[in-house]
Amino acid sequence: MRDRLPDWLRNKSPLEVKTNEVREVLRELNLNTVCYSARCPNRGQCYGEGTATFLILGDVCTRNCRFCAVAKGLVQPLDPTEPERVLAAVKRLNLRHVVITSVTRDDLLDGGTSQFIKIIRLIKENSATVSVEVLTPDFKGDKALILSVAETGPDIYNHNLETVPSLYERIRPEADYRRSLKLLQWVKEYSGKLLTKSGIMVGLGENRGEVEQVLDDLRAVDCDILTIGQYLQPTRNHLPVEEYVRPETFEEWRELALEKGFKYVASGPLVRSSFHAGEAASLAMDF
Repeated sequence: MRDRLPDWLRNKSPLEVKTNEVREVLRELNLNTVCYSARCPNRGQCYGEGTATFLILGDVCTRNCRFCAVAKGLVQPLDPTEPERVLAAVKRLNLRHVVITSVTRDDLLDGGTSQFIKIIRLIKENSATVSVEVLTPDFKGDKALILSVAETGPDIYNHNLETVPSLYERIRPEADYRRSLKLLQWVKEYSGKLLTKSGIMVGLGENRGEVEQVLDDLRAVDCDILTIGQYLQPTRNHLPVEEYVRPETFEEWRELALEKGFKYVASGPLVRSSFHAGEAASLAMDF
């Protein structure tokens, strides 16, 4: 394990005033965000830009991906008040772009899609100027469930590939690379106007050719937005970092991805799925 981070991974201090405001609202409304659950280093910047990523369906995941900081174990029943509380937070924080993500709930017959649908509808009906992005699990590849979320009208449908195919068995054994690509394909086939998005981490042992193949695979299903970021080991119980990728390599991948036809690419050591998500949404919609 590599304990000492390179200089380029030492992030600026978060915007404390906005961060504290968001933390207080989340506490009062008893809401989770992936910003805290996944230990995102960019939460202060996102909050300052009027963006937040809500983690729904509880804060415990039914899968055991070896890179992820979200808790695993015994899940709780769905909370029927959660959609209204998310809407209240959107209004109180005066958000302009909202990302709705979730833990994976393989224990639920619908994978939690009904909760996604309720939240999207509530925000769209009550905050017409707010753009909505969903970052969903794969719902076990159930096309009907996947499209039920797409049909509700989010502005962006995000589903992360996370890594290259050769590392799936070691990193996320309960997922399937081709199944995830199919999800993105089905969403785009449902509506060409619905922006699709995906992301990967690097530094887990992949090689450059494998990363480029992922870019080609995503463009083959007409994926619009891409994020590439550095994997950072959340705890000593998670997979170690194999490589700290240099910033200039991330820039090379950004330029290559744009050449391949992505509408927006965020590629950098501290990039995460929701990195500048509002900006990405705005620019991709205007593309």
